[in-house]
Amino acid sequence: MTQEAARLRLKTRLFAPVVVLSGVLGNYFMKRGMPATLVFPLDYITVLFRPYVALGVLLLILWLLLRMALLSWADLSYVVPVTSIGYALTALAGQVFLHEAIDWKRWTGIGLIVAGVALVGGATEARTFPTHQAETRR
Repeated sequence: MTQEAARLRLKTRLFAPVVVLSGVLGNYFMKRGMPATLVFPLDYITVLFRPYVALGVLLLILWLLLRMALLSWADLSYVVPVTSIGYALTALAGQVFLHEAIDWKRWTGIGLIVAGVALVGGATEARTFPTHQAETRR
């Protein structure tokens, strides 16, 4: 393994949890700040100025930018399954912090997501490519 490939692999392992965490927290704060009902279309604009919603939007923008960076050097077939653990963590945050009821069917689906993440994340390496190699793949 070249030094560049090792560096990209380390970056992938560092960025993936940050991508997941920014997505989970962004969704949590967005939900926490949203009112129960929004009647008029303009309400969706004004709600952006609520502190929790604004924080959620900023975290989701960070999530998008970090995910784009991660996808620029790591395989799509690795990044998407590994970062999908965020769906399970988001559901867990909803139950624990927002007191949402999650039935056994939903937990079963969440368990399948976690099992898939374990299979993809543990069984295969995140094949990362230095910039010059990535250009030649296209």
